[in-house]
Amino acid sequence: MHTVALLSALASVASATKLGFNYGSTFTTGAAKMQPDFEAEFTTAANLKGTKGWTSARLYTMVQGGTASDPISAIPAAIKTKTSLLLGLWASAGDAAFANEILALKAAIEKYGNDLAGLVDGISIGSEDLYRNSPQGIAAGSNPGVDPDVLVKYIKQVKGVIAGTALEGAPLGHVDTWTGWDNSSSSVVVDALDWIGMDAYPYFQDTMPNAIGQSKSLFQAALGKTQAAAGGKAVWITETGHPVSGKVSGDSVASIENAEKFWKTVGCPMFGKINVWWYTLQDAAPETPNPSFGIIGSELTTTPLFDLSCDDAEVEPSSSSSSSSSSSTPVASTSKPASTEPATKDGSVTATASGTESKSTSLAGDSQGTPSSSTSLEQSITFISPLIPIPTSTGIASATGSSSSSSSDSSSDSSSGSSSGSSSGPDAGSGLSPGSSSGSSSGSGSSASSAVTSVAPAPSSTVATLPENAAAAGLETSVLGATLVIIVAAIVFL
Repeated sequence: MHTVALLSALASVASATKLGFNYGSTFTTGAAKMQPDFEAEFTTAANLKGTKGWTSARLYTMVQGGTASDPISAIPAAIKTKTSLLLGLWASAGDAAFANEILALKAAIEKYGNDLAGLVDGISIGSEDLYRNSPQGIAAGSNPGVDPDVLVKYIKQVKGVIAGTALEGAPLGHVDTWTGWDNSSSSVVVDALDWIGMDAYPYFQDTMPNAIGQSKSLFQAALGKTQAAAGGKAVWITETGHPVSGKVSGDSVASIENAEKFWKTVGCPMFGKINVWWYTLQDAAPETPNPSFGIIGSELTTTPLFDLSCDDAEVEPSSSSSSSSSSSTPVASTSKPASTEPATKDGSVTATASGTESKSTSLAGDSQGTPSSSTSLEQSITFISPLIPIPTSTGIASATGSSSSSSSDSSSDSSSGSSSGSSSGPDAGSGLSPGSSSGSSSGSGSSASSAVTSVAPAPSSTVATLPENAAAAGLETSVLGATLVIIVAAIVFL
């Protein structure tokens, strides 16, 4: 009965949709956070103006800063403030360092037991290790990472440690970029997990158009790639956000205004529907990194830098309300990996051998605590436009087969201002552009039955078009003929 009760508690925690922030174990100076620091951060997050329910915390390590293997003080802080936890074990510092993470996990279970079990959303083994160990990550100077087989070994170790304890049954996952998941070698990691964590940062995708207006489509493309790699398992968004200050990245400008736009266009439609851990509550204490993602400044305050309410969030119109004259939101190609992690010299990374914190620089994920409850973002959020345009025909088909139409894999003339196409290949990303192509097509212009229109999915204003004056001319002829018949008949009978 005791085990059943614990599993029930874990299931209850996992089943609720989570909203939270990422929390490093140190300040920007490298000083370790202590229990009062975590308590203050968790309390601030839970009481941010304009929000409700931001009561989960994602951690990068189990080890308390300044110690070899003591449990991180965020745990008692979470217990005191009733903050749920996405626990993390740092996996990129070698076997010896990971052994210390295991020791800290064991000690936390022994010390906090059921109090901890009732708060665990899941356990993440590693953070962006696959990306940092990929050719792209290595070229970007983001080492060290680990190979997939090493991650699988670590995942098995954690599963063995929690077996028969208060944390038995806690869902296990790994956090990485979409480029880390979009690799056939990562499938062995996926097979070993209960959920997949995705980090997504359109801001860093500087090899393609990435102005704030493209953020949503870049985010969706990244998610699509991750969901495809997840093979039906739950995908959680473990990091995403836009910087409030800092350098320009490609076409993307770091500003409070753009951070608010990202929150409202990318974040708000997801909140309450899927698990989200935002990056971040505060990253400018006491020094401000470049770029800085914190939604509050260097001082803890419940008044954010921008409006966090979702009352006026921008939502894509559904296909039924869209006009044939406007194209669907484009999905930018993600054929190149996102840019690398913010350079340490910029002060935005405190990832060390002790696993204090890792700041991601890539792209995002979805849903509930178990694979069975995972629904894709496309399925659960109505703001997402279809990624593939659906060609439709209107009008009367020509008896002679002279009509023409557009298919989803063809592009319309550039002069029409709309396009449709797809990009394939291992590095193509989700480069599907759901543009629209509408208009009429006719042969000599003498047959009304040759009109065909190709449009984006179900635009309400799309109608069949006829060659100019064809219908009117036919109608005039019919009326004139009938009139002449009546006049002749009247003369004859009179």
